[in-house]
Amino acid sequence: MPTELLGLTLEELRRLAGAWGEPAYRGQQLFHALYAERRFAFARMTNLSRSLRERLERDAGITLPAVQQRYTSADGTVRYLLRLADGRAIETVWMPEARRQTLCLSTQAGCAVDCHFCATAQLGLLRNLTAGEIAGQTLVVLADQPRQRPTTNIVLMGQGEPLLNYEATLKAVQLFADPKGMAIPLLKITLSTSGIVPGIRRLAAEKRRPKLAVSLNATTDAQRDALMPINCKYPLAELFDACRRYPLRARERLTFEYVLLGGVNDTAEDARRLVRLTRGLRAKVNLIPWNAVAALAYRAPTDDAVESFQQILRRGGRLAFIRRSRGQDVAAACGQLASLDSSAPPAT
Repeated sequence: MPTELLGLTLEELRRLAGAWGEPAYRGQQLFHALYAERRFAFARMTNLSRSLRERLERDAGITLPAVQQRYTSADGTVRYLLRLADGRAIETVWMPEARRQTLCLSTQAGCAVDCHFCATAQLGLLRNLTAGEIAGQTLVVLADQPRQRPTTNIVLMGQGEPLLNYEATLKAVQLFADPKGMAIPLLKITLSTSGIVPGIRRLAAEKRRPKLAVSLNATTDAQRDALMPINCKYPLAELFDACRRYPLRARERLTFEYVLLGGVNDTAEDARRLVRLTRGLRAKVNLIPWNAVAALAYRAPTDDAVESFQQILRRGGRLAFIRRSRGQDVAAACGQLASLDSSAPPAT
């Protein structure tokens, strides 16, 4: 069976080169061609010897996700429906802005966490993605957007719970950050979790780790149990203990994401409790008005409720920002990714 190269680190490619009787620097050349130059055909890797290219053609492969469909929003956001080698579909979102380009990546096909306000929860968990499939989303989109400036930010906030696919996700992060490859700084990569406490503690011990965002969305255990069943396993006290012990680098803050659901978690008392919960933490709060999902019975908060919530947080000394989601008109916004059109035929 051919060796799959997508997802191999620089060191792994050096070892592969050595196992094939090649000098280790050939592995570095291969890594650079794949991740920095985005050359996916061995014939185009002209920095390699002809004999090595022939060996790669015979004994190796690069399996990228296939673009099945693109949905372009009026605001420039592009939602990609991607088909994996086994036929599973995932979604990736490209968000170009004047000063930065952000990619939102999936780490699983579907999701097992079952947040009740999120479209992805309707799929259940189909399977974990490999490091190559996570990194491959970036390579495919960058190849599809050749005239854009390079990606400056990656957010692991698409389908799936990254900390329930820990090894593959962290390996993909190292691929993104390697200076000989994509060279995206770790502080420009954000991993979002629903609150998997053992994963947060494990991430805290990593020497090279992305920034951490916690999807909070409630300020009492009863409320969070109802919205996010994962809270029954890792309640707020345990979650905030892990957050308080999490080591932060210079100029780094924890991020708490708070999806505002009209009439559910958007009251003044919710805001005051959030001030108390985050006391003493070097953190910011991103307020995200709920994005409509047809099959779900929630409603978006009013503009007045959103602004009032933010003002209470700010008066309490918290950094609080209102995040107006991009790509809502093509179901690319926070909580809308569900691959529900995955039965469509592959793009040609």
